[in-house]
Amino acid sequence: MRQQPEKSLRQRALEYLSKREYSATELAQKLKAYASEEDDIPALIADFKTRGWLSDARYTEQIVHARQAKFGAARVANELREKGVDDALVAEAVAVLQVNEVERASEVWRKKFKASPTTREDWAKQARFLQSRGFTFDVIKKILNRHAEDDSAEDYS
Repeated sequence: MRQQPEKSLRQRALEYLSKREYSATELAQKLKAYASEEDDIPALIADFKTRGWLSDARYTEQIVHARQAKFGAARVANELREKGVDDALVAEAVAVLQVNEVERASEVWRKKFKASPTTREDWAKQARFLQSRGFTFDVIKKILNRHAEDDSAEDYS
């Protein structure tokens, strides 16, 4: 049985990028496990960036698109920061997400809870759920109070 030749760092990086977008920091971290002393990961990352194969802006756009239906701006921003995305790109992503944050939070709430909170314990439980999804307290108050008002208006109609 013939043994496969060892993959170069460049080949590995291209394989990773062929499957999904990565931030530059995330890709560099993945490649460290396979790097030898003569490998220059920063040079490889810089080359990929200049060729347009690696883009933190594209990665950010992809993450925002994938996460916006389930998570709030704070959680998405935290994930981007963890992956080493530049603060300017994170700020742009947050601005995009905050445009319709209340509507997205309302949809997340509606999928999880069928009824408005009737007790303080229910309110706290629903608020904790939305908070864990990365929505701000102001947005959470709007959502829970809006649904409570809608329900009470229906009771009296």
